[in-house]
Amino acid sequence: MSQAQYEYEVMRELEEREHADREFVRSITEKWPSVLLWPGKQINRSALTCDEGITQENHMGFIAKDSGGGDFKRVPPGAYIGRCYSLIDLGTQLTTGQYGEKLQHKLRLAWELFGEDEQGNPLTVTVDGKEMPLTISKSYTVSLHEKSSLRKDLAAWRGKDFSEEEAKAFDVSRLVGAYCMVNCTQSETNGKKYTNVAGLTPLPGALKNAKPAPVHENVLFNLDEPNMEVFATFHEKLQDAIKRSPEWAQKMGKRHEPAMAGGDDEDGDIPF
Repeated sequence: MSQAQYEYEVMRELEEREHADREFVRSITEKWPSVLLWPGKQINRSALTCDEGITQENHMGFIAKDSGGGDFKRVPPGAYIGRCYSLIDLGTQLTTGQYGEKLQHKLRLAWELFGEDEQGNPLTVTVDGKEMPLTISKSYTVSLHEKSSLRKDLAAWRGKDFSEEEAKAFDVSRLVGAYCMVNCTQSETNGKKYTNVAGLTPLPGALKNAKPAPVHENVLFNLDEPNMEVFATFHEKLQDAIKRSPEWAQKMGKRHEPAMAGGDDEDGDIPF
């Protein structure tokens, strides 16, 4: 499998997962229109900085759907050593959910995974003739509101919640290169199986001095200062998603046309 094919399958997985999630929310709200999650509030965007804001996220995990074609490999359920190697600013995206359409600033984190499955097979896939760790990612609304998924996952990863001061502005680019344990689970929607990031926890003390060496190159893309060389390496579908954001239009000098929704000593062991 080539790198381009691998990236295509990953993006297709994301799109199918998003569609399935939207259909699920729509079916629930049609059946029980009184069902509520929690109210949200709009925030001003601050690229790659988390502040209080929207509490309802449209988030999804991915890697590998067993589509029956090619050798695309799904991450099996389990807890694995992960290294955050990618942070991509998706800009403001139009999303749909229980409360209708919303404009939400999104980012995507991705981890390379190390370990073996239950049968002892390594978590690797052949890309351009080279064995590479499987990867998994999750998209978040950029918010450190107390009910946000980003705050919940990062607090679990750190092993402590954010202070009020930290939550006002946390630079998420500090996550790139940090290790953790990634808990992966599987779900099934409309007969298709998906692998999701169910939770993040700190790396056990016994592993902190025996971390696997990085394999994937770090990827950091910030729409405040877009690196076009990095952008050029993204698959076409990821590029298209970013191009739909008003931040991209502003940087490129184009008119935006909205798309349809598709430390202290006690902190010494905190990874970021």
